[in-house]
Amino acid sequence: MDNEVLFPGSTIGIIGDSPNGIMLAETIKKMGFQVAVYGPNEADPIMQEADLRIIGMQDDKSKLQDFAERCDVVTYESESVSAEVVAFLERFTRVPQGKETLEIAQDRLLERAFLEQLNINIAPYATIVGLDDVYQSIGSIGYPCVLKPIQKGYGRRRQQIIKKQSDISKCADLIDLGTFILEAWIPYEKELSVVIAKEKNGNLNMFPIVENIYHNHRLCQSVVKSDVAEEIKAEVQRLASDISSKLDYVGILEIAFFLTKSGTLYVKRIVPALHKAGYVFDKATNVSMFEQHVRALAQMPLPQVKFLQPTVAVSLRSEEMDQLRTQWILKDNWYYRFYRYPKTAHVRENGYLMVLADTTEAAIQQIDATGICNEEAKNDKTVIEETMTEDIKEEKE
Repeated sequence: MDNEVLFPGSTIGIIGDSPNGIMLAETIKKMGFQVAVYGPNEADPIMQEADLRIIGMQDDKSKLQDFAERCDVVTYESESVSAEVVAFLERFTRVPQGKETLEIAQDRLLERAFLEQLNINIAPYATIVGLDDVYQSIGSIGYPCVLKPIQKGYGRRRQQIIKKQSDISKCADLIDLGTFILEAWIPYEKELSVVIAKEKNGNLNMFPIVENIYHNHRLCQSVVKSDVAEEIKAEVQRLASDISSKLDYVGILEIAFFLTKSGTLYVKRIVPALHKAGYVFDKATNVSMFEQHVRALAQMPLPQVKFLQPTVAVSLRSEEMDQLRTQWILKDNWYYRFYRYPKTAHVRENGYLMVLADTTEAAIQQIDATGICNEEAKNDKTVIEETMTEDIKEEKE
């Protein structure tokens, strides 16, 4: 084991170019390690943090091998890195996260099969390879439902919400692109997630439960502590522990859940990488998500996570910067983090802020009063559900 422990001066390689990598690289350097980065764009901020930069695409095996051989370990900082690339890197260096969990998480069918084996509650679904499969499956799945490709990462452009029978014909062109799943729409009240640090010996160290608020598929707010009953928190932690224990993985991962009005929990997804829901722990807890990840990779002891103060993390878009200017000179309990992408880069988000208060309600009230993350964002889910409900009523009538 001693030859796998990393000490200051060792080199940790990062593959990927999402904002996660920027904070991860900074943390690695603060802890005394060297940072090597592999990515396609020399102008990315993560490259500016690197001690060693290798510019290349994910299919350039010669450069990937060169990168791997220069690193004591390699970590992927988001789930968008190809599992095949990770398998290739493992031939030349250690990748503690491994490829198996990434393969499961990137394929919706594999993910659901894995969860079903554990008797974990998931949304009803069916495998779809042709339009006839949609017509045949809709009876058991019911309205509303969502058609999704089995491969994650395509976003909304390859998904279709089906609220009534006449919507099925809209799926014809999509289905020609590959295999899909048809998944029941879960009328959830809250989305909860657990960020977990898993050590090589299998020990799990959980962060407090986060409530995530989305708007148009964009994570708008992450709230700690979440206002849910203690029995719900205990069940979320139990399920997260059961799932994580069965995964061959080392490092930070996230497991997200839907919570319905009746108190039923459904697993939404597994993310075997750093996730932006964990940014809130920069201030909410005694140790950050990024440091726990580095410690797990280096086989250092992980400190027990302790909750410090109610915190809300808010993603910042370029169009919200004007509202931010006023708060910049007024709020002493607002903390900021910017990604520092070049002005020429086309990025949706500039960074995030964290609001600390005596209660999460007080923090959210401050945010709502500014318009930075407005009421529309928080009610987006409700609006969609009400629209679907009205369409279903019309179809029945």
